[in-house]
Amino acid sequence: MFVTPAYAQAAGGAAANPIMQFAPLIAIFAIMYFLMIRPQQKKAKEHRAMIEAVRRGDEVITAGGLMGKVAKVREDGTLEVEIAEGVKVRVQKGTLANVVSKTEPAA
Repeated sequence: MFVTPAYAQAAGGAAANPIMQFAPLIAIFAIMYFLMIRPQQKKAKEHRAMIEAVRRGDEVITAGGLMGKVAKVREDGTLEVEIAEGVKVRVQKGTLANVVSKTEPAA
C-alpha cells in the first residue's frame, strides 16, 4: 500500500462550529429583512393610515382606475364615490390606491 491509514484519516475535514455553518443563512435573512420585508411593512402601514384618514370631499383613485370625489363614508368599510355628476358608486376602502387631494377638516 502506498497510502498509510494515518494519512487517509487526516484527509477528512474537521467538524466546523455549528454557528459558523448557519452564519451565512442568518446574514441572508437579515439582509432580506432590511431590504424587502421592513420597507413593505412600512408602506402597508402608511396605506392603512391613508385609508383610515379618508373623509367626505377627498378626491381618490381606486385600484381599478376610477377617479372621483368621496360623497359619503359608511361605517361598514365602504365609500360612496361620485365619479361624474349624479353618478355614485360604492367601493371598498381597501381598494383605494391613492388620495389625490385632501379637504380641510371642518372647524
